[in-house]
Amino acid sequence: MDPVRIIARDRADVLGEGLFWSVRDGALLWTDILGRRINRLSPTTGQVESWETPDVVGWIVGTQDGGFLAGIGRSIARVSFDPFACETLAEIPDQPAGNRVNDAAADPQGRLWLGTMPFSCDVPTGAFHRLANGTVTRADATPYTIPNGPAISPDGRFLLHTDSAMGVIFRYALNDGVLGPREPFITFVDGWGSPDGMTFDAEGHLWVACWGASCVTRFAPDGIPVRRIALPASQISNCVFGGPDLDRMYVTSAADGVEEEHAGALFEIDPGCRGLAPFLYQD
Repeated sequence: MDPVRIIARDRADVLGEGLFWSVRDGALLWTDILGRRINRLSPTTGQVESWETPDVVGWIVGTQDGGFLAGIGRSIARVSFDPFACETLAEIPDQPAGNRVNDAAADPQGRLWLGTMPFSCDVPTGAFHRLANGTVTRADATPYTIPNGPAISPDGRFLLHTDSAMGVIFRYALNDGVLGPREPFITFVDGWGSPDGMTFDAEGHLWVACWGASCVTRFAPDGIPVRRIALPASQISNCVFGGPDLDRMYVTSAADGVEEEHAGALFEIDPGCRGLAPFLYQD
């Protein structure tokens, strides 16, 4: 297999994001935020399906009861397929009309962590939230401009999150659903792009989609970069492990504002390591 494979399909994503590997279904799901679509890839057949959503859609995450949640507009919805349907579960409180959902991930205890941000991407009106027992609360008092990539360490002790506008990945101790102090963990320098979506591998290394730098980068547990995989698109937005052995990596990109040949493509790469099954939301 080529080091980088472009998944064949009939459309590009305006803003690809929100990747989730469904172990149960053996399928990859992801969103096109600005294109208002949820996509599903069946790797065994190569079939890609797509469903239109009623508003912008930031992410999709599996639930322990076998269903899915998605961030749509300024709310969280239950989503089902075949046929496609979505039903609002909870509204995200205190969100101005110019805000939208962006990125999310579940933790080992079944809580969901999610960010909101302004459509304009230039003012700190966003926030970081937690969904637990069907209720959304603000998890961090710090305002966000472009919250991205909540990722939970394999042992469940730490949550990593970034404000892409700041170029810093922060780390929080995760104590029974309460975040500890926000501590800078990785500060991006010139040439690295901006930190976007992220995920851990089974060895505890962090993989980060590097927006503006045409790559994903692997960071060691001490935050030192140890590997870079180049991709033929500049706006790389998210990454996740998938496949039956969790040894493939899928990467989203965005076509919004650029005219590159492969902008908005979904990529498959060989990361040279394995990931872990994703955590699932539990009511």
